Amino acid sequence: MTITNCFVSGYDIGSLLDATYKRNVKEAPDHDGPTGRLKFGTESNGGFKNIVISNIVFDHCRGLALETVDGGLLEDVAINNITMRDIVNAPIFLRLGRRMRGPKGVPAGELRRINISNVVVYNADPRYPSIIAGIPDKLIEDVKLSNIRILYKGGGTKERAALDPPERETNYPEPSMFGDLPAYGFFIRHASRIELSSVEVNVKAQASVQGPIFVLNNVVGFSTHQCPRVPDLRLAHVDRKTL
Repeated sequence: MTITNCFVSGYDIGSLLDATYKRNVKEAPDHDGPTGRLKFGTESNGGFKNIVISNIVFDHCRGLALETVDGGLLEDVAINNITMRDIVNAPIFLRLGRRMRGPKGVPAGELRRINISNVVVYNADPRYPSIIAGIPDKLIEDVKLSNIRILYKGGGTKERAALDPPERETNYPEPSMFGDLPAYGFFIRHASRIELSSVEVNVKAQASVQGPIFVLNNVVGFSTHQCPRVPDLRLAHVDRKTL
């Protein structure tokens, strides 16, 4: 499957068509802000394979959401050339869970071999870092993030920095499912072979910054190349041999 040359927005219904671009709606029914996004799932019994996504603009909406929580495979996805402005939740959300709304006896799925490159994000909401989150006995595998620049409105709080978010293996997948998160740039948990190359996270000039940019928990095989802020890490149960 190929998705290319699209514009995604969360403007009020009808206001994109008449060019008024209204932003009066502050929350969708799920209380997560305006909708509009590029999303795999939520229903994911059959899975998603061999997909290319390129040349997409996101404006005043949610970000990328790659989700498998019902036993399907999510694998071999390449995403390239993405610009985002005024993103209202996680710019990048990868979730492997165990909701299991399919036939009984089906095992949890797999989320693996994902490449995301050449992404620019401006004015992102600091309540929502990018999230790569599997579950304790099912790790997300082989994710490569390269040439990514994210500029947040601000940078977290001291109270959030000390949090250990709940697992919520069976919940509906959404960036808000964990509540407040300790990092404001990237929260990575239960993952294997994660590679970051030229990934930069900053906040807007004169914005307040508290807490870590990156938090990793139960990550096996983590490597970076030319990531200027990655030394600002809080590590928990990380395979330090690869750092």
